[in-house]
Amino acid sequence: MEPEKNRIICVIDGQGGGIGSLIIKKLKERFEESMEIIALGTNAIATAQMLKAKANKGASGNNAIIQTVKKADVVIGPVGIIMPHAMLGEVTLEMAEAISLCRAKKILLPLSQENLEIAGLSGLPLPQLVDEVIEKYLVKNS
Repeated sequence: MEPEKNRIICVIDGQGGGIGSLIIKKLKERFEESMEIIALGTNAIATAQMLKAKANKGASGNNAIIQTVKKADVVIGPVGIIMPHAMLGEVTLEMAEAISLCRAKKILLPLSQENLEIAGLSGLPLPQLVDEVIEKYLVKNS
């Protein structure tokens, strides 16, 4: 199984960037440089952490997210990225709308600090959940 080539993957995270960093590390381990990974942080700290995880590029804030998701093939992040005012208010209405409406496939991890429950989830630990995302949604089946 090989990844689809030349894909642009936007990884979006906020607060400390820990979830996004883990996603990027695992993507880089699995696919090396076959995909362009853009770290989009709701704040500069999150972006910096994701860049340390070896994202190809990174940007922070409202306008950066709104403009960059338009170019993405895939957007990955916690479910809060499509919820206005999520992540302690870091997700703006405009960010949530741009992410929700962009043409990219959205892969949302069911992790939330919000008053939200998603029924029917397996409850996998984050590292295993990211592995499942990679295998199920990003590897092209031969």
